[in-house]
Amino acid sequence: MIGLAVAMGIGRFIYTPILPGMMEELHLSASDAGLIASANYLGYLVGALLAAGGWAHGRERSMMLVGLGGTAVLAALMGVTDAMVPFLVIRFLAGVASAFVMVFLTSIVFSHLAAADRNGLHALHFGGVGLGIAISAALLAVLVTEHSGWTAGWYWSAIISACGFVAVVLMARGGPLGNGTEGREPRLPKDRSLTRVIIAYGLFGFGYVVTATFLIAIVRQDGGGRVFETMVWLVTGLVGVPSVWVWNRIAARVGLYAAYVLACLVEAVGVAASVSLGGQIGPLLGGVLLGFTFIAATALGLQAGRMLAPRAPRRVFALMTASFGVGQIVGPLVAGLLAQWSGSFFVPSIAASIVLLLSAGCVWSARKPA
Repeated sequence: MIGLAVAMGIGRFIYTPILPGMMEELHLSASDAGLIASANYLGYLVGALLAAGGWAHGRERSMMLVGLGGTAVLAALMGVTDAMVPFLVIRFLAGVASAFVMVFLTSIVFSHLAAADRNGLHALHFGGVGLGIAISAALLAVLVTEHSGWTAGWYWSAIISACGFVAVVLMARGGPLGNGTEGREPRLPKDRSLTRVIIAYGLFGFGYVVTATFLIAIVRQDGGGRVFETMVWLVTGLVGVPSVWVWNRIAARVGLYAAYVLACLVEAVGVAASVSLGGQIGPLLGGVLLGFTFIAATALGLQAGRMLAPRAPRRVFALMTASFGVGQIVGPLVAGLLAQWSGSFFVPSIAASIVLLLSAGCVWSARKPA
């Protein structure tokens, strides 16, 4: 939970509440902001592909810690420059680091939970993403009251990340347990349902990332005020903490595939609401539904992948993370260009909600007969 709070909740998503200040003080356009975000997601894709290789067998813990420590260092480096090229390089490397943590730490945690027959604790693991978002929102709220600039957000997020790194070093003593095979994991099975789940995961990456990247910029563009900005992001994180637990209960009742589909539909409503409803209601509802669904859908998708490839969990995690990464790369680029062309984030947000519907349909078609 602490590891994902650092690498994902802070390392990746601290960019969202810091972004409006960067856009104002550095005169970044929406397409510039989307390009920086996409550099991070490209790094996430590259990191996921690297993590899928057999070279990592037996090195999962050390590679996870490299990613976690790198997250802290790279956050600090974001505060020492104001140029586009360094921003792109730093955020690319931060994406690689976060993918390493997501793939390797998740494979470690899932293996230990499976061995202990405590799979219900998956929710606590993924709740770290929401925890990190909430911590980043609280941090930005403090910095707003102190009238601090955007650089302070990066420096303090680096300090918090370093503390989390130390905690994980002390608590995560070993790598993943055996998955039932000796040596390296086998190749992924050729399964049409697995292929559809992987494609749907990429579509979901596109669909969620527009709001996850630009939500606070949407609030700033509508004149919501700095206090309201931090409140929207704080609510997004707080709702995200228990979301995986709630959706796991839903999945237990309606099935894993149906729960994923329902999460996509709910999120599509939130993405559209963030730009369709006037005043403060739209962004606030968008933040609530984003926090309530995107972490859970990420977890449900990985669970579906593991279920379809139980003998190669790290490989399927990595491939699905790579698919997710492709969607995240395209999403901010398209959203930034559409926002710059149209003058607002309405068009890209509606496009993202449509893509979420496509993701839901793709997973629904992947169901196997009982």
